[in-house]
Amino acid sequence: MEQIRQEALRQFATKGLFATKIKDIADALGIAQGLIYHYYQSKEDIYVELIGNALDKMNSGVSMLQAMDLRPHEKIRAAIEQFFYTIETSEDYIQTSRLIAQAANSVAIPEEARALIEEKRDMPYQAMAKIMVEGQREGTIIDGDPNELAIMFWASVSGLAVYKATRTNVQKIPDAQLLIRLSLK
Repeated sequence: MEQIRQEALRQFATKGLFATKIKDIADALGIAQGLIYHYYQSKEDIYVELIGNALDKMNSGVSMLQAMDLRPHEKIRAAIEQFFYTIETSEDYIQTSRLIAQAANSVAIPEEARALIEEKRDMPYQAMAKIMVEGQREGTIIDGDPNELAIMFWASVSGLAVYKATRTNVQKIPDAQLLIRLSLK
């Protein structure tokens, strides 16, 4: 089942939901279409599961970041370094970022996926804004509206993942220290 999800992710992220067929996923895996239908009723069911899992992982990761016994600027530094490492090393992460960006900007996705996005997509922004507020109180995070700083953080991370996912010739993304210097005093 994990192989089905990974191939579906690759297909959806590169071709979109409607251009991807169950046959495409089955052919890429060298399996019968019926095996996919054994686990999922439709490609939309796979899509919704991928969206939900991606948002849950992101929200879980941000919750763990908030709970870490670190000062706010250390949390920001650790998050940036981890995201940049993940972008460099995880094809699944960059394809998931691409999928979420496509889904969030499309009106042609299953209603269940749209509802998951509406319900869960702002949690990381809210969590990061809280960390920014704590860091500003300490004097270690740059001045500015914490919500805007959170948007800049996530836009940078997500944008780099999508940038890498949509180019075949990207050897290396910019150094994490650039974003760290833009975030911390």
